[in-house]
Amino acid sequence: MGDERVRYAKSVDPVRTDGRNVDESVGVLSGEASHQRVRHGDAHLKDVARKWEHVPSSGGADVTYYDRPMLKQSVWSIDIPLYYFLGGAAGAALTLGAALQLVTPREDRSTRKLSAVCHWTGITGSTIGAGFLIHDLGRPARFLYMMRVFRPTSPMNMGVWILSGAAPTAITTGLLLNREGVLGTIGEVAGYLSGLFGAALATYTGVLVSNTAIPIWQAARRWMPVLFAASGAATAGSVIDVFVPSSSCRTTQVFGTAGRLVEIVAAKQVELAANEIPKVGEPFRRSAPGLLWKAATALTAASLVATMMPGKTPSRMKTAGLLGIAGSLCLRLAVHYLGNVSARDPLASFHQQRGTH
Repeated sequence: MGDERVRYAKSVDPVRTDGRNVDESVGVLSGEASHQRVRHGDAHLKDVARKWEHVPSSGGADVTYYDRPMLKQSVWSIDIPLYYFLGGAAGAALTLGAALQLVTPREDRSTRKLSAVCHWTGITGSTIGAGFLIHDLGRPARFLYMMRVFRPTSPMNMGVWILSGAAPTAITTGLLLNREGVLGTIGEVAGYLSGLFGAALATYTGVLVSNTAIPIWQAARRWMPVLFAASGAATAGSVIDVFVPSSSCRTTQVFGTAGRLVEIVAAKQVELAANEIPKVGEPFRRSAPGLLWKAATALTAASLVATMMPGKTPSRMKTAGLLGIAGSLCLRLAVHYLGNVSARDPLASFHQQRGTH
């Protein structure tokens, strides 16, 4: 300790210090994060902790905190919008499968087969989507850690419980549905439960996104769950049309068409709600994710037109399905990246709080 200095040398209790004043007996790194190393730096800090090119001005009508963003942008990777996409499609498919169970007698084998296809679509989507979610968490154990509490006021915590309920009930339904005896009854009950979990799975991510301080989504909080549910329905119908064309019928086509129509309407309402305060809705007009949002609407509209045209040939329905899948995927990516653009804008939060028009 060559830099050691003595304070209060003439007192009865002199203090020896190296200037840091750190008690090394307690200043020890420990715990889960103590051995972690940052490989590529913090992307958020690269955007926020920039050096000043000029001294920020405190004058004018648009006063901010030294021109710095008031909010942190999301640290989620692309895994999360992919989870939105797959989880929404899975939830909508499970809901449709349960509805078909409810209105179809067991003797109607063709419709019952379609119900099973919906459940297996839900199983596949929820399983792959859960993989993306766990990968974003970094360690699988962190998914289990979130189940230590049950907090209805937290959409994220509720999402963990919803996903944990949807996957097992859907798998049970897929294995036992349409069987005879007790096993068939278990599959029937599990199918109804998976439908309930599926409806929540298709919508809770919309609640999660809008239940934040991010200006662009907080402004559209009443329409985001509707948008996510409609997008999930459009995706589920499109996936069945493309990948299981032998099971596709008027029921799935109507389901997917309704989802596409409501998705277009809800997307427009989200824009209108955000644009009530121009600065909040600016990312829709002046950003790359805004172009992605417009592309999503265009693809979904093209899918809707292809679906409603007369003469529904298998190739045309497959094309409509591919357009619908592409539109929903672009929508989920746009949701994620538009939120980041909005969080980085110092003026958006201040204008929203002040009600500036």
